[in-house]
Amino acid sequence: MESAPLRIHKYLAQSGFSSRRKAEEFIARWLVTVNGEVATIGQVIDPAVDKVVVGNEAISEVSDFVYYKINKPRGIVTTCASREDTGIMDIVDIRERVFPIGRLDKDSTGLLLLTNDGRLSNYLMHPRYMHEKEYLVEVYGRIEDADLKKLASGTLEVLGERVLPAEVSRAASGSFTILLREWKNRQIRRMVEAIGHGVKKLKRIRIENIELWKLEEGQYVKLTASEKQKLLEITVFANKKEIV
Repeated sequence: MESAPLRIHKYLAQSGFSSRRKAEEFIARWLVTVNGEVATIGQVIDPAVDKVVVGNEAISEVSDFVYYKINKPRGIVTTCASREDTGIMDIVDIRERVFPIGRLDKDSTGLLLLTNDGRLSNYLMHPRYMHEKEYLVEVYGRIEDADLKKLASGTLEVLGERVLPAEVSRAASGSFTILLREWKNRQIRRMVEAIGHGVKKLKRIRIENIELWKLEEGQYVKLTASEKQKLLEITVFANKKEIV
């Protein structure tokens, strides 16, 4: 079957090798070659003809996408682990080559998606789509209603930028849930610090329609057929125009 030309970062994502953002990092570090020549960011290839290699590994497109959810334990990193750290891929035994979508802080727990579908990674991480992510946050001591209103107001600044309004609900005297539609580095911890509190525990409990439910820390399962269908409908299939 004849294949259509693709930008190389999109091809690497669709191959299940990495997200598009991570693919661009590999290309920028001169780790990707096309037909023996060092690849460039934005380069267009023909998957049916061109041979793409990352490091010493030849890349081919994935025909069968898989989707898992895991309850990331505290102390596990979602980026590349150093010698001192344990990475998320060190605690799973999945036959297919998968990668995590986005990240959770080392000290945070909760829902993380693992997949070999680079399309899904692109849509869930790209800021233009504003996908929902919900967290359960516990602070030290009691948090007042006025503080919860500040967290929801959209008036706080993180890394020099004002955050978007959030949906905040009290869970207990010292805990609350917060729903975000943006993804800034350590955003919740920085927001909580801005109102004079410290985060004791932070757990992500939902990404779009995918909920953590009762997964134990370290436990992972495949998404159900209905979970997968709805997630793809509101991400990949809802956005016909590709970001290239």
